[in-house]
Amino acid sequence: MHPAISVIFFTTASGAGYGLLALTGIGLALGLVPADRLFGLIALGLALTLVTAGLLASTLHLGHPERAWRAFSQWRSSWLSREGVASVLTYVPAAVFAAGWVLFGRTGSMIVLAGLLAALGALVTVYTTSMIYASLRTIPEWANGYTTPVYLLLAAMSGAVLLNAVAAMFGGEPVVGWVAAALLAAGWALKLAAWRANDTRAPPVTAGRATGLGDGAVRSIEWPHTAENYVLKEMGYRVARKHARQLRRIAWICAFAVPLALVLVSLAAGGAAAIAAASAACVFAGLGLVVERWLFFAEARHVAALYYRPAV
Repeated sequence: MHPAISVIFFTTASGAGYGLLALTGIGLALGLVPADRLFGLIALGLALTLVTAGLLASTLHLGHPERAWRAFSQWRSSWLSREGVASVLTYVPAAVFAAGWVLFGRTGSMIVLAGLLAALGALVTVYTTSMIYASLRTIPEWANGYTTPVYLLLAAMSGAVLLNAVAAMFGGEPVVGWVAAALLAAGWALKLAAWRANDTRAPPVTAGRATGLGDGAVRSIEWPHTAENYVLKEMGYRVARKHARQLRRIAWICAFAVPLALVLVSLAAGGAAAIAAASAACVFAGLGLVVERWLFFAEARHVAALYYRPAV
């Protein structure tokens, strides 16, 4: 599938923002993050900025962005519409949470409840985003048991890395750092398992089965079309296996290995060293997740591409 930059930025930025929003709400409820108003301003401000920037970027992939509002009416049947509804509804408790904590300095039961509702809304929104892809049976690399868990775990992981950096500015919260480290290790393991499963998964359909000619070597001898079309542009994108392996290596080093090491350094160090290590972990995780998300789209093979072989 064609890896659109706007969608890559959307899923990466909004995922991190929703992860940070969810963990901040849960952390305040459990007393794991400082109740300081400045902490709330930085954490929630960063979370809502990433979420909003990602959602706005997602509209750039639409042929007619001005019609995006119509998608909200199809929530009964469309995961894209459900994502839109969930993202808008999440702003309501998030706004109450931020206003109560940051503007009025309150962290009582009502504000904590608003934070938990915002956390729930964030997780539901990430889930609906993942289901946009996991529900597409024509793309086996997406329609499997890994897509949704990976989306949820990577959102929580990137949010935890950001939260650890904010916590480091306020003297460090060991629990936040250890949560970030655990999520990085879990995300690393799950993503490797997803890649391994996709590499060994048998195709659900072959050209022979589609044409009724059996499982032998069946291929097209000429192009179905005389000019490039939408299917070729969006569904015929291919990345060389050698390049995919190199990019996977970059992804797991930048998104998981280096951030994990830096988070552990931030836990062991103190003061400026901890802030620097935690901040660097955010940079590496962000870059690595952009590569991971690019591969998520580039390595996906729509079954329609079978019609164009050996052309694509």
